[in-house]
Amino acid sequence: MNAARLSHLTTTAVGGPAEKVVEVTTEAELVDAVSHADDAGERVLIVGGGSNILASDQPFAGTVVHVATRGITVTDEDGSADRDSETALVDVAAGEPWEDTVRETVQRGLAGLETLAGIPGTTGATPVQNVGAYGAEVSQCIVRVRVWDREARKELTFGFADLEFSYRDSLLKRSMTHGSPRYVVLSVTFRLRRQEQSMPVRYAQLAAALGVETGQSAPLATVRDTVLRLRAGKGMVLDPEDRDTFSTGSFFTNPVVPEDELTDRIPADAPRYPVLDARGQEVPGAVKFSAAWLIDHAGFGKGFGLLGTRNELLDLDGGEVAGGRAALSGKHTLAMTNRGTASGEDIAAVASTVQRGVEQVFGVRLAPEPVLIGLSL
Repeated sequence: MNAARLSHLTTTAVGGPAEKVVEVTTEAELVDAVSHADDAGERVLIVGGGSNILASDQPFAGTVVHVATRGITVTDEDGSADRDSETALVDVAAGEPWEDTVRETVQRGLAGLETLAGIPGTTGATPVQNVGAYGAEVSQCIVRVRVWDREARKELTFGFADLEFSYRDSLLKRSMTHGSPRYVVLSVTFRLRRQEQSMPVRYAQLAAALGVETGQSAPLATVRDTVLRLRAGKGMVLDPEDRDTFSTGSFFTNPVVPEDELTDRIPADAPRYPVLDARGQEVPGAVKFSAAWLIDHAGFGKGFGLLGTRNELLDLDGGEVAGGRAALSGKHTLAMTNRGTASGEDIAAVASTVQRGVEQVFGVRLAPEPVLIGLSL
């Protein structure tokens, strides 16, 4: 019998055979599976939707725990099921697909997560990476996260301040060692507002698509649908019929550069954005740049990596990087895609080429967003 492959559990459809794969559907099963592997001294990889993992095609020597827990519970602040307060607490199991969480909250008239629609993966992964899109970050709605502490061998509850959120980062992410977490997420609790209108729209592209001014609101369902349409147009919504969407989503985070480290290698017309903290307040002394803009202006066009593509600025033949098996998306330069027969090594080769090129042109080193398993850039 052939070993299960990580490629069956990841949105890039790459990854080698795993020594053991355990699917868990309850919190007790999740804790038991992780504890059993820890007791045996095995390496542990936690996989939810598989959208934030880029794995080598070499065998994974350890236990892969596939989290498939489910459940969404909505209560008032006092824990009752009444609907008297302006806000609601939404407790979500770690394995609940993120898009199901967003859809459910929008349908219930709960505002806060609507601009994060279409982000692949499970709910338990969202606080780890502090996922964000269209001017919002998930940390702005998180109240607490329950976890299993593998070192202390007990359940803990982290409040907002404990999680130490920053741009695409958290205490949970920093606890990882070679992709294996100290803290295994069990559930996430959000505080959302009971209202049919969205939270103020901060992102200009989304505001324009909605026909509103930046800072204004729109109906929740309209915002979610518009975000899904915009993401699909960029290849950021997985479509089983379109290999150009087989990716981890945005591969690189938007680089944050301290103002005192800015140089004239980054042109004045490069898009610049304020850096916001976990509560949505502007952080002074730093500037965020668009990774997609830097990639494009370093000569890497959409589809780079396919046979016949070139980066004329750096004199690079795209087809030579990974034989055309992996390439930048034809819809968005931030996504590294598996065009059908790519390995994890192929996708990493394209990403590494882009990373080196951007650093060569602009002096900025892009940081990968997905967890790399058995790979490096």
